[in-house]
Amino acid sequence: MLVFWKQKLVILSVPKTGTTAIEAALAPHADIVVSHPPELKHAPLYRYNRFFRPMFERACNTEDMQTLAVMREPISWLASWYRYRRRDAMRGHPNATHDVTFDEFVQAYMRGDRPAYANVGSQAKFLEPRPNGVQVDHLFRYDDQPGLLDFLQDRLGTEIALEQRNISPKLDLQLYEKTEEKLRRKCAADFELYDSIKSVV
Repeated sequence: MLVFWKQKLVILSVPKTGTTAIEAALAPHADIVVSHPPELKHAPLYRYNRFFRPMFERACNTEDMQTLAVMREPISWLASWYRYRRRDAMRGHPNATHDVTFDEFVQAYMRGDRPAYANVGSQAKFLEPRPNGVQVDHLFRYDDQPGLLDFLQDRLGTEIALEQRNISPKLDLQLYEKTEEKLRRKCAADFELYDSIKSVV
């Protein structure tokens, strides 16, 4: 999470959406950088609403902070998690995906009792508006880098150059049609939210 006080902007760090690269590029310009622990770095909207927003409003006497987040196409997002947990450093770890195919990973993700390697949360849940009306003010698609950069450069008044970070191994992943159909039914909220985001691409 990055906070830009004068610009009244908070960037929420949705996992596997390029947030490490954004943090590396913008941290020198931010007033608050939350990089550890992961539970705070990747604080979802409900956690921001519960802890950070009250701090800004009560301690700092401001109610006009806006939030920004990036969302990845849901299947691509799961593929990124799968590849990330398949890197060599994960061998022997309960979260490793070396022993399952991508289709098996997605099948496990759709279970009610997800195994550790497939327990990666939900982007829709991460970004879910709160009952008090708090929601993400600026939501960008992961593949709309031009739109995201244009917004950030205009809002922050600085040129931004993003470098790829945390690059996962490239793999030829297969997802069977029946599995994808089931995923789109069970995780409809993710697909609907992603489809609702306007893009300049």
